[in-house]
Amino acid sequence: MQIRVKCCCGEGKCPEWAIVELQGVVEAQPDFQDRLQNLQIGLLCRPSSQENYTFTVGYHELTGSKVPLKKPLLVLKKIKHSNADEDSTTVNLSGVEMEVIGIIRHRILFKTRPKALISSKLLLVLLSF
Repeated sequence: MQIRVKCCCGEGKCPEWAIVELQGVVEAQPDFQDRLQNLQIGLLCRPSSQENYTFTVGYHELTGSKVPLKKPLLVLKKIKHSNADEDSTTVNLSGVEMEVIGIIRHRILFKTRPKALISSKLLLVLLSF
């Protein structure tokens, strides 16, 4: 079966994406299990023009770096066409077409254990008990 791939953004102009790679498991609280789509789990920052990144999740901070992928990956969107469309020049026999919506050339790798973020006020309160 042949699946057609098209790119509407033009050569060299596809949006660049990145993969965020974490070691371990990110678990959502039971209250959010049914609403995981578009759930904000943290804040990703690049402090300056360096290749280092910080990812803050709650009271934990991870430090990572930007690593190039050996081979780039395409981000595709599946488009199904109805059989009523008889134009065989734009639709393949299966009625499925893949559109390129982005390209991934890098990953942001967080491979160290998280650092606990405790403010000085909270630390004083905890030590006073």
